[in-house]
Amino acid sequence: MQADKEVDARGLNCPLPILRAKKALSEMDSGQVLRVVATDKNSVRDFEAFARQTGNELIAQESEGEVFIHTLRRR
Repeated sequence: MQADKEVDARGLNCPLPILRAKKALSEMDSGQVLRVVATDKNSVRDFEAFARQTGNELIAQESEGEVFIHTLRRR
């Protein structure tokens, strides 16, 4: 899936990947897609909770080795 914006949060621990995603989403239009690349293994759980709490849609979560890719659609 093509993302409208990407945030590189590699090397950052909670809550920084979520905070970077929140800031990026606030600058986007409804329906646009954000891709977040993180290395924090807890980011999988964190982004699931973030999506539930904010109403943004968590489209996909993938892992490539120790890299986790979260794809969200702005509400």
